[in-house]
Amino acid sequence: MKVFIGGGGGFIGGHLARVHLDRGDEVVVADIKAAEQWYQHHTDAENLVLNLEEKEACRTATKGCDTVYNLACNMGGMGFIENNKALCMLSVLINTHMLMAARENGAGKYFYSSSACVYPDYRQQDTDVPALRESNAYPAMPEDGYGWEKLFSERMCKHYEEDFGLNVRVFRFHNVYGPHGTWDGGREKAPAAMCRKMIECIDAGRYEMEMWGDGEQTRSFMYIDDCLTGIDKLMASDHSDPLNLGRSELVTINQLLGIVEEIAGVKLKRNYNLDAPQGVRGRNSDNTLIKEVLGWEPEVDLRAGMEKTYHWIKEQYERRKTGERVVL
Repeated sequence: MKVFIGGGGGFIGGHLARVHLDRGDEVVVADIKAAEQWYQHHTDAENLVLNLEEKEACRTATKGCDTVYNLACNMGGMGFIENNKALCMLSVLINTHMLMAARENGAGKYFYSSSACVYPDYRQQDTDVPALRESNAYPAMPEDGYGWEKLFSERMCKHYEEDFGLNVRVFRFHNVYGPHGTWDGGREKAPAAMCRKMIECIDAGRYEMEMWGDGEQTRSFMYIDDCLTGIDKLMASDHSDPLNLGRSELVTINQLLGIVEEIAGVKLKRNYNLDAPQGVRGRNSDNTLIKEVLGWEPEVDLRAGMEKTYHWIKEQYERRKTGERVVL
């Protein structure tokens, strides 16, 4: 099988490329970043530096591919999303042109990585939030910028399936974390940011950390291995409507930091910044439908996943301190 992975220089895309390469598939990877900025650079793949906002780039990259994965977009943690709404929405060009190219090149299957940010803010105003079902996306009022782009792109995928017979699969990711992802520079998400901040505090001998909000915001966090397993199972299924892909374990940001403190063996003073970007008050994944459709749900324990993530980030941090160039 020949597989194309858009955004393959990124976190999830890099892991997904490795999965397909290990199976013996022919893999084409494309990303807008220079190759030395990719989190994983697989020499046994065809690696392309392309701007996938451009139709011709999508057409060239997906030529002859049986399966097209669209994981390419402008995104990051809450600070980036809230301050770069137009930039996030420009990602609609990527999905538009990649759908067109996949259809023209006769791809057998098309995967789109959506987000839990498609869910309405009015359903996420409490910390003890009811878990979000797929049907809760409508009436629509998604996160401004990034969420609207994801929801619009979901609809475009659905209409390409209805009008042109393209075999589409869509997952709404809920907070994916793990090694080989963004951990510094402003685009990192809460799990990686907390690990890095903890490492910085220990290194500086300063045992206090700034936290965005009051720490009582709630989320669910899914380890990268579960994300890859879910994608694999969805692609092998007949289900084409959007599905949640996330852990159903709801934790506060304070509890997440508590896990990092246990791993590091250090207790920190918490300085709460109530003016910093916080996102919705609470968000959790209802996994009723994914269990019905795939007979499975994400299962990696948060403590176990965070321990692997912490030690990987600590290794990157120490390598950077020695002057070695590392990908952030």
